[in-house]
Order: sequence, then C-alpha cells, then structure tokens
Amino acid sequence: MNERTKALQIPKRVKEAVAARDSFGYPPHPCCILCCSPEGLPEAHYIPRSRGGLGVEENVVTLCRPCHTKLDQTVERQDLLRQVKEYLQSKYPEWDEAALVYRREL
Repeated sequence: MNERTKALQIPKRVKEAVAARDSFGYPPHPCCILCCSPEGLPEAHYIPRSRGGLGVEENVVTLCRPCHTKLDQTVERQDLLRQVKEYLQSKYPEWDEAALVYRREL
C-alpha cells in the first residue's frame, strides 16, 4: 500500500473517535449528523478521498447510508457540505479545510 492510500484510509482509532464524537444520547451510539438516524457509520469524508481527503477526525463524520449517498451523488451536495463543514467547525475551533488534504512531503 502506498503512502497516499494509507493517509486517505480511515483507521479504526479514527472511526472510534468519530463515533464517540458523533454520539448523541445514552448509551453512546453514533448517529447521522444530518438526520440523526441511529444507523450512522463513522466513515464519510468531508473532503473526498478522490480529492486527497485525509482519514483524520477533522475530515470524517458519521452519516447514514441515505445521507452519505445524497452527499456524494445528488444536487443536494453543496447544501449538505455546508452543514457538514459547520458541524466540524463547531467541534474543532481551529478547523482548517486546507489541512485536510494529502500533501506529499518532498
């Protein structure tokens, strides 16, 4: 596996941290941050892997399958991206979109 592929994957520890961050209620269970479905999975990139989006907590959110599909494949994408961005900014005050993209160190 090359360095870029490894950087874009979401490691288990990141999935666990995102699931904890995106848990609402008790017992903690990750929910879709867009519709609050309890069927959410912590595996959606804000900046997609295809654009070099890193598999880090600041770039990953919990979405249910229908919301993930809407984010990736529909005309609702821009509005949903704005919502995801606002959510991530609320969780990470120093959130910087530019820091979420893979850059090869020379």
